[in-house]
Amino acid sequence: MELNILHLYPEMMSLYGEYANLKVLVRHLEKLGVTANIQGVLCGDAPDFAGADLIYMGAGTERSQKAALSWLLPHKEALKAAVERGALVLFTGNAMETLGASVTDARGKVWEGLGLADFTTVETDRRSPEDVVAKSALWEEPAVGFMNKCSTTSGIQTPLFEKLSLGFGNEVERGPEGYVEGGVFATHLTGPVLVKNPAFLDLMLQRLFAQKGWERPEKWPILPHEREAYAVTLRELQGRIGRGGNV
Repeated sequence: MELNILHLYPEMMSLYGEYANLKVLVRHLEKLGVTANIQGVLCGDAPDFAGADLIYMGAGTERSQKAALSWLLPHKEALKAAVERGALVLFTGNAMETLGASVTDARGKVWEGLGLADFTTVETDRRSPEDVVAKSALWEEPAVGFMNKCSTTSGIQTPLFEKLSLGFGNEVERGPEGYVEGGVFATHLTGPVLVKNPAFLDLMLQRLFAQKGWERPEKWPILPHEREAYAVTLRELQGRIGRGGNV
């Protein structure tokens, strides 16, 4: 069994150790007997979306985000075609914002988005470096993470997380966060989110196996200490929320 992963601009869009999302995913795939081929797309290079089973981009600075967006825009139709044929997409941190219709920067310049969704993002003068506890309908356990953004994102009808009990959502404090539609997953959570959330990682594995038509294993692999680390983080963050604050 073999699959192909396209990692967009890892040298510029990997703040907060975002590259580890793919590292942990590959380790789990190897435990399942899957060979994962990771192709990194370097700055300014044209991505080849043909044959990609998973397309990933992590967080960057606001400046790096605009550079990545400008490199991707000429290939937006190829990206849409990859999604339509079933490729999974995971964009974390401010990479999420590039998937929408536009990003308006702090100076008021409007940057055209990749158009996989209709939402719009506006950068603000408020930066939100916050820990996050969130609830998604796609898996049972609360999600934990960190975000550091200076923007609001409007027009999302299908958020990845229905509500936050800690952290700033797409538009408001503790509101819905992220975006999901079919095989496209996006969130401002960083840190990296798949390392911190084994249940989210399992969901991505399930989707990849379903996409390839492979038989689902009886159990998904568990690496040493990953569940324990998640439990410690969740307990610490829920302690900050206060009594009755569990999601």
